Amino acid sequence: MFKCDCCGCCCRNLDKSELYAELDRGDGICKYLVGNLCSIYSKRPLICRVDECYKLYFKDTMELDEYYRLNTEECKKLKKMEG
Repeated sequence: MFKCDCCGCCCRNLDKSELYAELDRGDGICKYLVGNLCSIYSKRPLICRVDECYKLYFKDTMELDEYYRLNTEECKKLKKMEG
């Protein structure tokens, strides 16, 4: 399982990718973000589910550890931008 530290950075930077446009409340922040946590976590969209996305879209193109590494790198970049 992907190790998320629940910082909320990914949910505060939706404007970095058009894939998240329907979740953006208009300022780059997810309309479901409350504090740093998702208010619909158990029913969040597939695009917000790292592990499920891997199984459906990436398992045939890369290893799971590489997928996690790439996600972690992007997380660190977002944190640095906010920092």
